[in-house]
Amino acid sequence: MGMTIAEKIIAAAAGVNEVKPGDIHTVELDRLMSNDGTTHLTIDMYNKLKNPHIADVDKLVWIVDHNVPCDSVKTAASHKKMRDFAKEHGIKFYEGAGVCHQVMMENHVTSGELIFGADSHTCAYGAVGAFGTGVGCTDYLYAMVTGKSWLLVPETLRFNLKGKLRDGVYARDLILTIIGKIGANGANYMAMEFGGEGLKTLNMSDRISICNLCVEAGAKTALMEVDDITIEYLKEHGRKPKHSFSSDADAKFAKVYDINLDEIEPIVAKPHFVDSVVPAKECLGTHIDEAFLGSCNNGRIEDLRAGAEIIKGKKVAPLVRFLVVPASAAVYEQALKEGIIDTFMEAGAIVMNPNCSVCWGSCQGVIGENEVLISTGTRNFKGRAGHKDSFIYLASAATVTASAIKGEITTSDLL
Repeated sequence: MGMTIAEKIIAAAAGVNEVKPGDIHTVELDRLMSNDGTTHLTIDMYNKLKNPHIADVDKLVWIVDHNVPCDSVKTAASHKKMRDFAKEHGIKFYEGAGVCHQVMMENHVTSGELIFGADSHTCAYGAVGAFGTGVGCTDYLYAMVTGKSWLLVPETLRFNLKGKLRDGVYARDLILTIIGKIGANGANYMAMEFGGEGLKTLNMSDRISICNLCVEAGAKTALMEVDDITIEYLKEHGRKPKHSFSSDADAKFAKVYDINLDEIEPIVAKPHFVDSVVPAKECLGTHIDEAFLGSCNNGRIEDLRAGAEIIKGKKVAPLVRFLVVPASAAVYEQALKEGIIDTFMEAGAIVMNPNCSVCWGSCQGVIGENEVLISTGTRNFKGRAGHKDSFIYLASAATVTASAIKGEITTSDLL
């Protein structure tokens, strides 16, 4: 029996010829990423070990991104603990560089790697054909100390992409459509694999956006077939694939979905569940108090370009806060060069430093009771961006920007 991409990566990391769903294997990890959400807890546990040591410090990457800059004395102490430990042990450390997954994609991840990240959206790394998965700080600590872990081999859902997204429709609309189709539990502990002719029409930013949100369907990981777009992206960032896996013709999938990209339309995920998706036109006229363009899902230069094109020469609606947050310092610098930052600020948007910001709902743009946010963030659960009685709608960069201009949910073609 042939193997899927996920199975091939696990087999290579386990040093065996083949694996199948349901098997449990000890695997060698290629990289370990952790951010300021939980790293302080990992450090506390590490310091309680009888014989604390790091198996391979070169595998570790630590990134401060959730609360940047510090929002409290408590956060300052947490960051200092992380900063001091990284310096003491020679761990790769980023602060102010941007959101962890964007920083990892720009600087570290390559095809065929097996990566643990102490953050649920680590599945974003599948955009270049890497097996990225989120773990808690206990599992992270074990991997940090041993360089290894164990994995239950997941089943794989296959998504064959056909056609091309229409103008005004984005990868964000595609993945929200898929999550709505299979449900928030539709891929529980499964790999979501994407391929087909339609994949070739999606750039790397699109692919990151798709893989990043797969965890919202319960996925263990997400994976894209490695193609010329993947290789060119890696080459531009000074990297080569470790492995360029594709699924075998006789690989077994739990289910296969055929997705026609031509049929996708602008989508909104309504409060309070990511799979509560409807066509954006069904939410037209919904009042908003705040709009957010950013996050590890939609804060790349392509997203900022889309928003800037829509808002150029226009203004943010009165009493609406529109926060624009580039996903990384590199994205911010590119946006500066292209005049995109000027465009947003001239329109009345608030441009922030690269960080998790509103998506994290803990340090910037927190919304109050009964307030409504339209966001390119990753989640819309109750209380995710502030008060427990607030409301979050998820949409593409284009829909978010158009809504910020109108003061109510709308799409760019209706402005």
